[in-house]
Amino acid sequence: MKLSRELHGDLYLKMVQTRTFEETAARLFVEGKVHGTAHFCIGEEATGVGVCAALEKEDMITQTHRSHGQAIGKGMDIQKMMAEFLGKEMGYCKGKGGCMHIADFSVGSLGANGVVGGGIPVAAGAALSQKYFKKPNITVSFFGDGAANEGAFHESLNLASVWQLPVLFVCTNNYYGMSTHVSKSMHISDISVRASSYGMKGIALDGNDILAVYEETKKSRDYVLENGPMLMVLNTYRWMGHSKSDSQIYRTKDEVAAWKEKCPIKRYREYLLKEKIFTPAEIEAFDEQARNDITAAVAFAEASPELPIERIFDDVYAAGDVRDQKPKNGFVL
Repeated sequence: MKLSRELHGDLYLKMVQTRTFEETAARLFVEGKVHGTAHFCIGEEATGVGVCAALEKEDMITQTHRSHGQAIGKGMDIQKMMAEFLGKEMGYCKGKGGCMHIADFSVGSLGANGVVGGGIPVAAGAALSQKYFKKPNITVSFFGDGAANEGAFHESLNLASVWQLPVLFVCTNNYYGMSTHVSKSMHISDISVRASSYGMKGIALDGNDILAVYEETKKSRDYVLENGPMLMVLNTYRWMGHSKSDSQIYRTKDEVAAWKEKCPIKRYREYLLKEKIFTPAEIEAFDEQARNDITAAVAFAEASPELPIERIFDDVYAAGDVRDQKPKNGFVL
């Protein structure tokens, strides 16, 4: 599949934007400007960007708690993402949700989810809607290898198969569910073989090869529209811990170093230069644009106001106005 020069540039830029966003976010934690936690996808950039680039704007996705690459890949506003990360009012959730709960229906993002596997049944529901209204679109459900052992995974794949829903289940297998290696939680080495149990097609790819991810997603989108659900497993690796507080005592430095040699951005950069798609100066221009974009996002976020405390209950569904109710045994009923 021959890609346009413009698409090559878009893929590379979004991967570098994702890496720069997360490196900057990690620094902001150290500076004490962010509270709570975060889950970074450094090392996995080819997965979210590659899949989303192959989708139409009207296609929908459900994201994981490690979803900055998925969000940027689908076209979400980086400045609003950073504002949400810093808990500011101009963020996607007005600063209330943090990075694990951003959503943007305008670009087809049904939202990230802090619950492991929580987005899988949501994706099946969205795909049911697409089929019911005969829309020429699909829904992509991103989830990690740990979620592949959740009941939501098995129930959703089963129902999607029974109803032949236009949903592409994408497992970003980074080999660790928190601190547990997949070999200790599954008696299989290829997660994609589980697809056959539900009568659907399953494939496994090198998740660090963005061209393979993009091209196979293109094919898979056509397949899903014609035949129903499919499982795609992208084998990759997260360089950082499960969350910012992870001491990573469960894996060796040599293992991490070996995977860093397989860096998806470095790999793609070398390809673009070898094939003379871009010059070194043009590659540096993309890198500089990514740095400038993230710098602007931080400036936007830091200049954004904090949400006034009196608006803390806005957008929260409850019987009546919870601000007028008195707690009973510590809870508002």
